Amino acid sequence: MARAFFPILMGVVGVAILVALGVWQVQRLHWKETILAQIDASIAAAPIVLPADPAEDPDEYLAVTATGDLPGQEIHVLTTVDDFGAGYRNIAVFETDGRRVLADLGFVGLEAKDDARSATDVTLTGNLLWPDEVDGWTPAPDVAKNIWFARDLPAMAAALNTDPVLLVVRTATPPDPERIPLPLDTSVIPNDHLNYAITWFSLALVWAVMSGFLITRTLRRKGPA
Repeated sequence: MARAFFPILMGVVGVAILVALGVWQVQRLHWKETILAQIDASIAAAPIVLPADPAEDPDEYLAVTATGDLPGQEIHVLTTVDDFGAGYRNIAVFETDGRRVLADLGFVGLEAKDDARSATDVTLTGNLLWPDEVDGWTPAPDVAKNIWFARDLPAMAAALNTDPVLLVVRTATPPDPERIPLPLDTSVIPNDHLNYAITWFSLALVWAVMSGFLITRTLRRKGPA
């Protein structure tokens, strides 16, 4: 048995570590599901009047409504939407209650990018968002062509001279047939913890089988114990 001590030790330790990682991912899964449920509840809540000075913490995903004007100043963020293909997120200046904020009015097709758009007495209902889409790989916007590659809230607010507040529209009254709303949806938030847990538990099983095989071969090997 002495010669099998090390394979047994490695087998037990390896399986314990892999199972612990799987259990940790299950715990992370429950944590993420709780967070997503809270976000879903915030998104679906009855909208309130747009606060005077909203902040990311605690107002992200807050359901709000506001009435104002769309003067026609826009930023176009390149995107792709299932069933519609390539186009742009239409980020527009929204003047409401004496201030200027940004409204993500939804998707417009490539051919409608530069169409003139403005409206008065529009009621927008949706959720506040502070998007985190910019990283080291994000190209700088093509300002001349008004093509952006991510929703960079501080930069967009500076470019259009608005408060750094973004309202992602769920409904607009009256509706604009040219814009297709892209309301917030937690399905786009990654939640891969179940897959990670399955991977770790599967590796634990493989490690246990391979360790058992090694231990068996070690015990069958001829020679002094």
